[in-house]
Amino acid sequence: MARGNVWIAVAGFLTNSKGEVLVVKKKYSGLKGMWSIPAGFVQEGETLDEAAVREVKEETGICAVVTGVIGIRSGVIKHTISDNMVIFSLALEDESQTIEVQESELFDVKWKTPDELLQDDMTSVMVVEMLRSPQHIQHLQPIENINPGDQFQYSTYKLFL
Repeated sequence: MARGNVWIAVAGFLTNSKGEVLVVKKKYSGLKGMWSIPAGFVQEGETLDEAAVREVKEETGICAVVTGVIGIRSGVIKHTISDNMVIFSLALEDESQTIEVQESELFDVKWKTPDELLQDDMTSVMVVEMLRSPQHIQHLQPIENINPGDQFQYSTYKLFL
């Protein structure tokens, strides 16, 4: 799917009951070979939060639910491409799930402790910053079942406040 020069992506920050973070090691992009959180582009016909849940499932085999929005990354690549990402916090649907690596895109998927990630030079800058400053992470909670007005003809509408 063509993205043009405005990119909308999502990422899922998922922790388990032990406080470990679900991280992936990509085979491509600027994050090739680095630990990052599952992420990808929003597809036509899905909301941002649906895309985050889908990306986590596709990349890791893990089913999760959105618990809130915890951050936004925004930048411009080569003075042209607007690269935007909404970062969601997620919770496991079931603690007993096993990881299934999407081998076409990933070298590996693991649960790693924050200390392991902070000590690893192959951890992405975004993950490092999130782990260094957890007090700055605030959860914007999803509010659903709102109708902003029939004139807009939304098939899905959510606010995160």
